[in-house]
Amino acid sequence: MGIVKWVFWVTIWAVIGAFFHYTLPQVDIVRITDTYEKRIDFGENSIFWANAGVGNSTTAVNRDVFFIQTRRAKGDVMVYRNEDTGWGWPPYFKFDTTNLQAEAADLRSASGDPQYVAIKHYGWRNEFLSIFPNAISIRAVAGPDVSKGIPFLNIIILTLFAAIGYAIWVRWRRFRKARIDPSLERFEDNLAERQGRFSRWWSGRKDQSKR
Repeated sequence: MGIVKWVFWVTIWAVIGAFFHYTLPQVDIVRITDTYEKRIDFGENSIFWANAGVGNSTTAVNRDVFFIQTRRAKGDVMVYRNEDTGWGWPPYFKFDTTNLQAEAADLRSASGDPQYVAIKHYGWRNEFLSIFPNAISIRAVAGPDVSKGIPFLNIIILTLFAAIGYAIWVRWRRFRKARIDPSLERFEDNLAERQGRFSRWWSGRKDQSKR
């Protein structure tokens, strides 16, 4: 039973951690190498794509999506999608996809004369599932070693989540101590009493059979 409980809680916290890691904003320092637009046919990975732009049809099985190709200072490549989140989830209320694509195109640079930018985004990059992080904002920075800044929003959200989780845990412990534990104790006592009665009855039956 202890193993089941341990596996349950590890799974719960893994899901919570993955949810926050995917949803909360992150910042990458990169150099934009190209921008393009591509028609995407959505399939099993559609959950990792945003909804259609506000004002566009939401029933289409495919649509054009903006992409931003980048390269980090160490040389590895990262590709971002650029989609509106609108009024949906995550609640970034992003409506400026085309403006952001224009900014990204204007900030393209070559390796000989690099212009580094800070791209704020959410989501994951997975080549096997063909999923891409969604760019939220872009700003030019002095170089690849500049500070990404303190993630105040992430700190506030995680702190609030921890406070709410702790409050729920404290109330659950109080409820369990006041209601559940006494009920379990009474159940165990009744069960032990019934087992004792059965044992005495069975012993009496055995004694009678020996006679």
